[in-house]
Amino acid sequence: MTRNYDEVKLLTHSSIKITGKKTVYFDPFEIEGELHDADVIFVTHDHFDHFSPDDIVKITKKDTCLILPECMRGFEEKVEGGIKCKFVRPGGMVELRDMMAKAIPAYNKMKPFHPKNKGYVGYVLILDDTTYYVAGDTDMTAESKEVKCDVALLPVGGKFTMDYKEAAKLVNTILPKVAIPTHYGTVAGDMEDGMKFAELADPKVEIRVMM
Repeated sequence: MTRNYDEVKLLTHSSIKITGKKTVYFDPFEIEGELHDADVIFVTHDHFDHFSPDDIVKITKKDTCLILPECMRGFEEKVEGGIKCKFVRPGGMVELRDMMAKAIPAYNKMKPFHPKNKGYVGYVLILDDTTYYVAGDTDMTAESKEVKCDVALLPVGGKFTMDYKEAAKLVNTILPKVAIPTHYGTVAGDMEDGMKFAELADPKVEIRVMM
Protein backbone atom coordinates (compact mmCIF):
# COMPACT_ATOMS: atom_id res chain seq x y z
CA MET A 1 0.00 0.00 0.00
CA THR A 2 1.42 3.38 -1.04
CA ARG A 3 1.73 6.00 1.67
CA ASN A 4 0.37 9.46 0.88
CA TYR A 5 1.84 11.27 3.91
CA ASP A 6 -1.30 13.38 4.31
CA GLU A 7 -0.59 13.52 8.04
CA VAL A 8 1.88 16.36 7.34
CA LYS A 9 0.47 19.88 7.16
CA LEU A 10 2.26 23.17 6.57
CA LEU A 11 0.05 25.55 8.54
CA THR A 12 1.85 28.76 7.63
CA HIS A 13 5.42 29.88 6.95
CA SER A 14 7.43 27.28 8.93
CA SER A 15 4.63 26.16 11.24
CA ILE A 16 4.17 22.41 10.74
CA LYS A 17 1.74 19.86 12.16
CA ILE A 18 2.08 16.08 11.96
CA THR A 19 -0.84 13.98 13.11
CA GLY A 20 -0.26 10.29 13.87
CA LYS A 21 -0.34 8.26 17.06
CA LYS A 22 0.82 11.55 18.54
CA THR A 23 0.11 15.11 17.43
CA VAL A 24 3.35 16.98 16.87
CA TYR A 25 4.01 20.63 16.00
CA PHE A 26 7.15 22.38 14.81
CA ASP A 27 7.55 26.13 15.33
CA PRO A 28 3.83 26.89 15.84
CA PHE A 29 3.07 30.36 14.50
CA GLU A 30 -0.15 32.23 13.71
CA ILE A 31 -2.27 29.36 15.03
CA GLU A 32 -5.99 29.82 14.44
CA GLY A 33 -8.21 28.92 17.36
CA GLU A 34 -7.67 27.23 20.72
CA LEU A 35 -6.75 23.69 19.69
CA HIS A 36 -4.98 22.30 22.77
CA ASP A 37 -4.07 19.10 20.93
CA ALA A 38 -0.27 19.00 20.94
CA ASP A 39 1.48 16.01 22.45
CA VAL A 40 4.91 17.41 21.57
CA ILE A 41 6.04 20.81 20.32
CA PHE A 42 9.47 21.21 18.73
CA VAL A 43 11.06 24.65 18.42
CA THR A 44 14.08 25.17 16.18
CA HIS A 45 15.31 28.56 17.45
CA ASP A 46 14.34 31.76 19.21
CA HIS A 47 13.31 34.09 16.35
CA PHE A 48 9.76 35.45 16.62
CA ASP A 49 8.41 33.49 13.67
CA HIS A 50 9.61 30.20 15.16
CA PHE A 51 9.23 30.66 18.92
CA SER A 52 5.86 32.23 19.69
CA PRO A 53 4.74 31.71 23.31
CA ASP A 54 1.22 32.96 22.49
CA ASP A 55 0.82 30.31 19.80
CA ILE A 56 2.32 27.58 21.96
CA VAL A 57 -0.34 28.27 24.61
CA LYS A 58 -3.08 27.78 21.97
CA ILE A 59 -2.02 24.18 21.31
CA THR A 60 -0.75 23.12 24.74
CA LYS A 61 -2.69 20.62 26.85
CA LYS A 62 -2.02 19.16 30.30
CA ASP A 63 0.73 16.73 29.28
CA THR A 64 2.31 18.56 26.31
CA CYS A 65 6.10 18.40 26.15
CA LEU A 66 8.09 21.28 24.65
CA ILE A 67 11.43 20.47 23.01
CA LEU A 68 13.91 23.34 22.76
CA PRO A 69 17.54 23.57 21.67
CA GLU A 70 19.92 23.88 24.60
CA CYS A 71 20.65 27.49 23.62
CA MET A 72 17.05 28.37 24.54
CA ARG A 73 17.23 27.16 28.14
CA GLY A 74 15.08 29.55 30.15
CA PHE A 75 12.78 30.44 27.24
CA GLU A 76 10.22 27.90 28.49
CA GLU A 77 9.47 30.37 31.27
CA LYS A 78 7.93 32.69 28.66
CA VAL A 79 5.12 30.18 28.04
CA GLU A 80 2.17 31.19 30.20
CA GLY A 81 0.95 28.53 32.62
CA GLY A 82 4.16 26.51 32.57
CA ILE A 83 4.99 23.56 30.35
CA LYS A 84 7.05 20.39 30.62
CA CYS A 85 10.25 20.91 28.69
CA LYS A 86 13.28 19.00 27.40
CA PHE A 87 16.43 20.42 25.86
CA VAL A 88 18.65 19.03 23.14
CA ARG A 89 22.03 20.05 21.76
CA PRO A 90 22.87 20.03 18.04
CA GLY A 91 23.62 16.41 17.16
CA GLY A 92 21.84 15.17 20.27
CA MET A 93 18.88 12.83 20.62
CA VAL A 94 15.63 13.16 22.51
CA GLU A 95 13.43 10.14 23.21
CA LEU A 96 9.77 10.39 24.02
CA ARG A 97 7.00 7.83 24.19
CA ASP A 98 6.28 6.53 20.66
CA MET A 99 8.84 8.79 19.00
CA MET A 100 12.49 9.73 18.76
CA ALA A 101 14.14 12.85 17.37
CA LYS A 102 17.65 13.94 16.52
CA ALA A 103 18.65 17.60 16.48
CA ILE A 104 20.44 18.54 13.26
CA PRO A 105 22.59 21.71 13.32
CA ALA A 106 20.85 24.53 11.43
CA TYR A 107 22.95 27.51 10.39
CA ASN A 108 23.99 29.94 7.68
CA LYS A 109 27.37 29.54 6.03
CA MET A 110 27.81 33.07 4.64
CA LYS A 111 24.91 35.02 6.16
CA PRO A 112 24.77 36.48 9.68
CA PHE A 113 21.24 35.51 10.72
CA HIS A 114 21.79 31.98 12.08
CA PRO A 115 25.45 31.56 13.11
CA LYS A 116 26.56 27.99 13.75
CA ASN A 117 27.80 28.89 17.23
CA LYS A 118 24.26 29.88 18.29
CA GLY A 119 23.29 26.21 18.45
CA TYR A 120 20.09 26.42 16.43
CA VAL A 121 18.66 23.16 15.13
CA GLY A 122 16.35 21.32 12.78
CA TYR A 123 14.96 17.91 13.68
CA VAL A 124 14.80 14.42 12.25
CA LEU A 125 11.72 12.85 13.83
CA ILE A 126 10.85 9.16 13.75
CA LEU A 127 7.14 8.66 14.35
CA ASP A 128 4.86 5.80 13.25
CA ASP A 129 7.69 4.17 11.28
CA THR A 130 8.15 7.35 9.22
CA THR A 131 11.14 9.68 9.29
CA TYR A 132 10.54 13.41 8.90
CA TYR A 133 13.22 16.08 8.48
CA VAL A 134 12.19 19.59 9.51
CA ALA A 135 15.26 21.60 8.58
CA GLY A 136 14.61 24.84 10.46
CA ASP A 137 16.34 28.00 9.27
CA THR A 138 19.46 26.76 7.54
CA ASP A 139 21.55 26.74 4.42
CA MET A 140 22.55 23.47 2.79
CA THR A 141 25.20 22.15 5.15
CA ALA A 142 27.36 19.07 5.52
CA GLU A 143 25.02 17.86 8.27
CA SER A 144 21.87 18.37 6.21
CA LYS A 145 23.33 16.43 3.28
CA GLU A 146 23.72 13.38 5.54
CA VAL A 147 20.05 13.23 6.51
CA LYS A 148 18.03 10.17 5.53
CA CYS A 149 14.26 10.68 5.64
CA ASP A 150 10.91 9.90 4.07
CA VAL A 151 9.60 13.47 4.19
CA ALA A 152 11.73 16.64 4.08
CA LEU A 153 10.43 20.10 4.92
CA LEU A 154 12.98 22.62 3.66
CA PRO A 155 13.14 26.44 3.64
CA VAL A 156 13.29 27.89 0.14
CA GLY A 157 12.79 31.65 0.54
CA GLY A 158 16.39 32.80 0.61
CA LYS A 159 17.74 35.82 2.54
CA PHE A 160 17.60 34.17 5.98
CA THR A 161 17.94 30.58 4.70
CA MET A 162 18.82 28.66 1.57
CA ASP A 163 16.91 29.75 -1.51
CA TYR A 164 14.86 27.49 -3.78
CA LYS A 165 17.87 26.62 -5.94
CA GLU A 166 19.98 25.50 -2.98
CA ALA A 167 17.01 23.69 -1.44
CA ALA A 168 16.54 21.79 -4.70
CA LYS A 169 20.21 20.79 -4.63
CA LEU A 170 19.71 19.48 -1.10
CA VAL A 171 16.56 17.54 -1.92
CA ASN A 172 18.28 16.05 -4.96
CA THR A 173 21.10 14.93 -2.67
CA ILE A 174 19.07 13.33 0.11
CA LEU A 175 16.19 12.12 -2.13
CA PRO A 176 13.27 11.83 0.31
CA LYS A 177 10.03 10.33 -0.90
CA VAL A 178 8.23 13.65 -0.39
CA ALA A 179 9.53 17.21 -0.02
CA ILE A 180 7.57 20.25 1.13
CA PRO A 181 8.93 23.80 0.68
CA THR A 182 8.62 26.15 3.67
CA HIS A 183 9.68 29.65 4.79
CA TYR A 184 8.75 31.68 1.73
CA GLY A 185 6.16 34.17 0.58
CA THR A 186 5.73 36.02 3.87
CA VAL A 187 8.78 36.73 6.04
CA ALA A 188 11.14 35.98 3.13
CA GLY A 189 10.96 34.98 -0.51
CA ASP A 190 8.16 35.14 -3.08
CA MET A 191 5.03 33.01 -3.34
CA GLU A 192 6.44 31.55 -6.56
CA ASP A 193 9.47 30.06 -4.79
CA GLY A 194 7.63 26.86 -3.90
CA MET A 195 6.84 26.10 -7.53
CA LYS A 196 10.34 27.09 -8.64
CA PHE A 197 11.73 24.62 -6.11
CA ALA A 198 9.41 21.93 -7.47
CA GLU A 199 10.60 22.53 -11.04
CA LEU A 200 14.23 21.91 -10.06
CA ALA A 201 13.63 18.84 -7.90
CA ASP A 202 14.48 15.33 -9.02
CA PRO A 203 11.40 13.68 -10.58
CA LYS A 204 11.83 10.77 -8.16
CA VAL A 205 10.84 13.10 -5.31
CA GLU A 206 7.20 14.05 -4.91
CA ILE A 207 6.99 17.79 -4.23
CA ARG A 208 4.01 19.13 -2.33
CA VAL A 209 3.57 22.88 -2.47
CA MET A 210 1.20 23.77 0.38
CA MET A 211 1.27 27.58 0.19
